[in-house]
Amino acid sequence: MKTLTKEIWMNIPRRRQIVSIHSQVEDLVRESGVRDGLVLVNAMHITASVFINDNESGLHSDYEKWLERLAPEKPHSQYAHNGYEDNADAHLKRQVMGREVVVAITDGRLHLGPWEHIFYYEFDGKRKKRILVKVIGE
Repeated sequence: MKTLTKEIWMNIPRRRQIVSIHSQVEDLVRESGVRDGLVLVNAMHITASVFINDNESGLHSDYEKWLERLAPEKPHSQYAHNGYEDNADAHLKRQVMGREVVVAITDGRLHLGPWEHIFYYEFDGKRKKRILVKVIGE
């Protein structure tokens, strides 16, 4: 069995942003030499998410509007969590979008549907954060 464990570091200059990490994950799968297996990709911070969906800017805008309606950033006073920090909304948004994705590897490539793409979604940026990529297989 082959394995590869790497981290992708992100430093998002804004509070919220969707960033494609698809090509970086593909590169790590290729580097691993795994032909048949799985790759786990997960955000290592409680205010960020990794998800799979369409790489389409309108959809990304829709996510932002939808999540802001579900868990608005302001007023900060609406959240019991806010006190030392003002990021309760980021925790809630992450809960909706999820922590990680697991993707099959077949013939050394990500085995995804035709429009599926891997993204990192930052909900409380402006500092360095990391994403774990773990490849396991033969």
